[in-house]
Parts: sequence; structure tokens; C-alpha cells
Amino acid sequence: MKVRKDKNALIMMVDDEPIMMEIVQAHLEEAGYSRFISVEDSSKAFDVLAHQRPDILFLDLVMPEVSGFDVLERIRAHQEFAYLPVIVLTSSSDSFSKLRALEIGATDFLAKPVDASELKLRLRNTLTLKAYVDQLSSFDALTKLANRKSLREKMSWALKLDQLNENKTALLSVGLDRFGQVNESFGIQFGDVLLYQVAQRINDVVASRNKLLGLDRSEAEIYPARLAGDEFGVLIPSVNGRNHAASIARQIIAGISKPFNINGKELFVNARIGITVAPDDGLLSDELINTASTAMRQSKVENVESVRFYSQTNSHELKEKIELETALHKALENNELLLHYQPKVDLLTRKVRAAEALIRWQHPEKGMISPVVFIPLAEESGLILDIGDWVLNEACRQAAEWERSGLGDIEVSVNVSGPQFQEANYKAHVETALKASGLSPSLLMLELTESLAMHNVEASVKLLSSLKELGIGLSIDDFGTGYSSLSYLKRFPLDELKVDRSFITGIPDNEDEVRIVLAIIAMAKALRLSVVIEGVETEEQLTLLQGTQSDLIQGFYFSKPLAADDFRLFVEQFNH
Repeated sequence: MKVRKDKNALIMMVDDEPIMMEIVQAHLEEAGYSRFISVEDSSKAFDVLAHQRPDILFLDLVMPEVSGFDVLERIRAHQEFAYLPVIVLTSSSDSFSKLRALEIGATDFLAKPVDASELKLRLRNTLTLKAYVDQLSSFDALTKLANRKSLREKMSWALKLDQLNENKTALLSVGLDRFGQVNESFGIQFGDVLLYQVAQRINDVVASRNKLLGLDRSEAEIYPARLAGDEFGVLIPSVNGRNHAASIARQIIAGISKPFNINGKELFVNARIGITVAPDDGLLSDELINTASTAMRQSKVENVESVRFYSQTNSHELKEKIELETALHKALENNELLLHYQPKVDLLTRKVRAAEALIRWQHPEKGMISPVVFIPLAEESGLILDIGDWVLNEACRQAAEWERSGLGDIEVSVNVSGPQFQEANYKAHVETALKASGLSPSLLMLELTESLAMHNVEASVKLLSSLKELGIGLSIDDFGTGYSSLSYLKRFPLDELKVDRSFITGIPDNEDEVRIVLAIIAMAKALRLSVVIEGVETEEQLTLLQGTQSDLIQGFYFSKPLAADDFRLFVEQFNH
């Protein structure tokens, strides 16, 4: 009989009554589970949990010295375990105690004495849900690799172990040359297929290296992930010197340099790889991701070598960065920034009902500079606040002009950056933009990502509720690529949910992605949220979505992002 994967789950129990843990374990062993941790002393519970990292925790509430409430509070206060499933085992019939446990973050309840059948069903259902949430929060839907969040967690443990054993840790940042041109020339869907194939080639190299090294410990395995856009990361724990890291990098470049065949088109792609090594270049995962990315960008700028180690003192890179930052300051002063608007089409009426404002930089000498290049620099330099304020005011001004000129009630969506969202007076900035433009508040939609909203849930709820008082709309962007937590999502005063385009690329052929999209739409409707589907590029995708409760469609099927005047013409012709 084949053992299901969830039967390998590591189950932790904390209870001051050993007999109770023995009973629970006996029931679960009958169901095929075999991995257990029992903790009788609740004061040691968190330390054991942090070291063993279980998949689920059964927790008694009433214990001497350190209660189950105390243990639960400490668990939920720790970012790594904020979403660990915790099933409370208690003989208490006090509804107040149960309510308090739920408020702290309990996942479910089981009453003592435990019913064996109910115990097994609750465990199975909780682990199934956990597996789905882990898939959404830890893996990239497009490439099927681990995502940035998962890589950061893996790096944190690798760095601790290597530091303890006095080993070095390497990280590769893999980027593609001229990927933006591929998207512009062949479309985003073509680019997504390319990214998927690149990811598979990186994964093939990693798998062959792990097999060659005969690794039998997961913490020692080379680990690939997608960082963002066309950038991938490869973690090499316990690296055997710089030559070892460079050898793996060259093997990846060789794999990517072979021709790709996409929809009958042959395409050659060059890869650039930046390498950073700990502890030489830092000891924090975020710091190393940044230094590896910097080395990769240095390789792209200099166009000399495909593999480059990070160098803190590289004068050329610093010179380029300073020059671009200075130019970005002038871009604001000289009105070089502009907005393009991508139409959002009502699925039922086939009319343009909204637009997403997207920033562009028209440099007087370098031409159009991609946001992928200057937005990270703006965030590093602190200019993102001024740029975000400009985008908000310009989008409101343009939408108000459309409203007054009779184009119709076109709702404009504006993306909110992390630093903006964390500003104490962000609401005042929104009020000022609305007042200066004269735009009806109902025609402004602010879009923020899941990870941004989840960074500090209580503060997010407070700010979003405050913003709602202005009469504007609030949207969660790129849904499905972050936390995707229903329990927290329902607390936010939202109006709209945007399904990330990474889920749309595979439909209607990929049945798994179809089911995910339908589930997200159903969930959004249950929460009384409007649904925006982004990344729609084909007639087949549109046909499938017509049978759903989606509200707005956004993507290259209807139009790419357009300059303001071109957007006006498009709406006049499309809505005629």
C-alpha cells in the first residue's frame, strides 16, 4: 500500500499529561502516521518547535507555569510560525477560553477525551489545507520553482549551519539579457513560456549536481528559486570555494545558451550570473540576495563577463548607480516621467470601465527606461515616496480630465509601494490628490500586494479602514502569489481582488490552474469582492473566463498599456 505524503508529516504535541499524548499518538499511528514529538514541559515548547519545525501542533490550553495561551502567543508573534496549524486540545467547555484561543490564532479545536475518528479527520483536513497554502506561499506558480520567500527561509538555515561549521555559503543570481524585448516583441505569454523553460534548465543543472554530490541531507542540497521577473536564485550551501560556485554558474549558462523552441520559434538567450559569498559579502539572506543581484546587474552593464562575483569596491558599478540616481532626481524635476494606462474591460458589457496607471521614464539620452531598472533604485534611494506621490497625483488628474471631458466614469488604479504604505500621513497624500484633481473618490482604486498588507496586519487594517472613509476603492494585487490567507483577507475592507496573471498563462489547457482560478474567483465572490483577471492574451482564455463570475479583464488580448491620448482614442472606439 502506497503511503500518502501527508502521512510523513511531523506532528508535535504539547501537554502536561503524558497519557493524553500517548493516546493521541496511538490513534494516529493506527492511521499510518509515524513521526511525533511529545513535549510535557510547556516552558520548552517553543524552543523544541523552533528546532524541529513540525508540520502541525496539538496544544493543550491548561498547563502549569506556561499555559497553552502563552505558547500560542509566542508562536504567532514569530514570523516563521505565523501560519503553523495549531489544533487546541482542551477539556474546557468555557466559550471565553475558546474565543481567546481563536483570537490569538488557534486553527481548530478538539475536545478531551479525544474521539479517534474525529482526530484523524481533523488532522487530515488541516494537513491538506496546509499543503495547499504552502504551495501558494512557497512556490512560484509560473516556473514551479521555490519563490523568493522560500529561498530566504532556506538561506537563513543554511547560513546558520555553515556559520556553525565554519563553512561558506554562496548564492547565484541568474538574469536574462534583453528579456523585456522578448515580451515586447512576442507578447507576455511567450515570455512566460521562456521563463518556464529557463527554470527547467536551471533545475536540471541543480538536480544533476545534487545527484553527482550524492547529497542525502536536504539542508546541504543546492536550491533553485525564482526571485522576481526574469531573475532566478541558486543557493549553494557549504560551497567548496569560489571555483565551485563559478563552475555551477558556467554550467547553468551553458544550459541556457542552447536554443529554445517556443510555439515553433527558435530563440537564443544569454544569461548573466552574479555570485555572492557569505560571510565575505554579508550574513543576512536579504543582504546576500541584494549583493548577488548587484553583481548580476554589473555583468549586464559592463557586458564583459557572463559570471561575476560581487565586489563592494567596484567603482564602475558605483559610478553607474550614482549617475542613474542623479538622473532620476532630474527626471522628477524635468517632467521626464509619464504614465501609461492599460484598459480593464467589463466582461459582460465589453466596455472599458477602468485603467491601471503604469509609470514610464523617458530619459532624454537613454530613451525609455524600464521600471524594472529604476524602481528598485528609487526604493534604495528613498525617491520612491516622491515618485509614488507624483504617480498618484498625475493619475487622479488624468482620470478627472477624462471624467470632465465626457469620456465616461473611468476608474483609475494606482499601485501603492511599501514605503508609501508605511507613511504615517499616507491618507493625507490621497486626500490632497483627490482635492487637487477634483476626481470623484469612487473613481480611484488603490492596489497593494498581499505581502505588503500582511507585513503588519493590525496596522494594515487600521490604515485601509481609514482610507475607505475617503470613498475610494481598495484592491489586492497579484493574489495567489503571497500568503493567500482567507482568515486575514476577510479582515481587510477590500473592494477588489486581482488574480495574478501567472495563473492565467496555463488556462484553459492546464486543468490544475483552471481549478485554482475558479477557486479564487469563488472565494472572492463569497467575500463580496469584484474580480479582475490580468494577463489575458488569447481568445481561449477569454472564452473560459466568460463562464465565471469575473468582473474585469486586463491584458494584451484587448490592449497593451497606452499613453493617455492613445488610451482616450482606444476607449472612444472600443466603447462606441
